[in-house]
Amino acid sequence: MSFNSFGRVFRFTTWGESHGPAIGAVVDGCPPGLSLSEQDIQPWLDRRRPGQSRFTTQRQEPDQVRILSGVFEGKTTGTPISLLIDNVDQRSKDYSEVAQAYRPGHADYAYDAKYGLRDYRGGGRSSARETASRVAAGAVARLVIPEVTIRAWVSEVGGDAIASFDAEQIDANPFFCPDAAAAARWERLIDDARKSGSSLGAVVECEASGVPAGWGAPLYAKLDSELAAAAMSINAVKGVEIGDGFAASRLRGEENADPMRPGERGPSFASNHAGGIAGGISTGQPVRLRVAFKPTSSILTPVETITRAGEATEIMTKGRHDPCVGIRGVPVVEAMMALVLADQKLLHRAQCG
Repeated sequence: MSFNSFGRVFRFTTWGESHGPAIGAVVDGCPPGLSLSEQDIQPWLDRRRPGQSRFTTQRQEPDQVRILSGVFEGKTTGTPISLLIDNVDQRSKDYSEVAQAYRPGHADYAYDAKYGLRDYRGGGRSSARETASRVAAGAVARLVIPEVTIRAWVSEVGGDAIASFDAEQIDANPFFCPDAAAAARWERLIDDARKSGSSLGAVVECEASGVPAGWGAPLYAKLDSELAAAAMSINAVKGVEIGDGFAASRLRGEENADPMRPGERGPSFASNHAGGIAGGISTGQPVRLRVAFKPTSSILTPVETITRAGEATEIMTKGRHDPCVGIRGVPVVEAMMALVLADQKLLHRAQCG
């Protein structure tokens, strides 16, 4: 399978399957001399780790990361950084029926049509398990951009959106939700979906503050196009918006503009409809991203499908799955934001010094 790498100067490659012995990432292009240990990576993996509440998959993976190369005496060497995460709680027997028939909404048929074979154990590379590798790589990327603060949260579950924002609430509930009242409603929504054998979608929002003006490029390496590609590459993502996104199409020109006034350190902006990016280049405002996650495709509700032989049948997916995969998408979206910004910072330095 090709195209398992992302980035230009700061580049990472993920490898491994959901039910293989391990997964991991190789990070290339990281500057030398940065302090790095497993302890710098583990907290980010712990935020994504499964089995921490009844609202996520009950697969018990400690997600303990090991650094195999690229670090000497606690410092990055400038050579490839190899990161390994063991898989310890696979239950491949749960997928015996999936071996014979395709799960609608999943990548089963598409993989089979492309390669003529597929790893049906948990979906192989199409599993959200792969995103743990991204989170590990993203932890390294954060070291390259210490001036930037990245924060993501869930703003909507199953069509129910937040009505208020309290940053302190994001880590105070299992949904990364900044609205305590919405978090209480989501408990019932997700419980009902899980008990009925179904699943829900979600919207994750992400903001990066401290991004200086000038990162990005005018055309084929636009900061917003790189962010869109990064977010769309996440399993289960079906939509991406930068700034106001589709809502901008419903505004008049004067409403959508972000007026500028003189400031102490460059312009002061009256609004941020553009999401901190103009012409593909950062403006110095917070970079804003919205990501739509579809409902988890692996559900216990029977769905019409076909077998590999083309015969009509029904399938329900046994095993342990997230009733709302978007919840654990929060640290993944943060990681992809960090990976893009680290790459763009180094690209900017390469051209402009």
